[in-house]
Parts: sequence; structure tokens; C-alpha cells
Amino acid sequence: MSNRYWRIRGHEGINVTFEKHVPVGYFSDTQIQILLQALTAKASLSFDEILGAYARRRTKISNDLLAILKEGPYPHYSCGTNPYFTAIVVDDHHKPLVYPSIDD
Repeated sequence: MSNRYWRIRGHEGINVTFEKHVPVGYFSDTQIQILLQALTAKASLSFDEILGAYARRRTKISNDLLAILKEGPYPHYSCGTNPYFTAIVVDDHHKPLVYPSIDD
């Protein structure tokens, strides 16, 4: 069985500005999502924007600038617009894991 890693990347436009591979066991799904929010906040948001991201929804200062998006049935998360950060589970060869579909 191959090892699994979180591939965490920072993107600005089409350019990768940050990349790190860490074993899956180092972070839970929740911790990865919080990490992506922290990286996005540090890289691109003002203090007021960060406050708004944590404010109660539908309040005057609230925003969705640190919303986490999940793509597909496997762990693939993203946060931010530009720059933005992603995390996906990859194998030893840095290829995203492909999970079999129910129809296979």
C-alpha cells in the first residue's frame, strides 16, 4: 500500500506560489480546512476582511472570503479567490488518489 499525503498548494492566477506535501496523518480534514483559511487570510486579506469572514452570517460586516469549497467525493478542498489555496490527497508519486465509483 502506498503512502498518502496532503498536497497543499498556494496559487496566484495559474502560478503555483507555495507547495508542501505532508503525511495524511498529520492533519484531520477539519484541520486542513482551518489551515487553508489561515494561509488564505495571511496571503490576501486585510484585518477587516478577516473579521468579516468570522462574523455571524447576514451581519453588516460578514463575508465569505474564507469559505471552504469541497470538490468531488474525495478530499479536495480550496479556499480563497486570488490568491487561493488547495489541499488534496495524493500518493507517493504526487498523483491525486482516484476512488472507484459505485458502478465499477
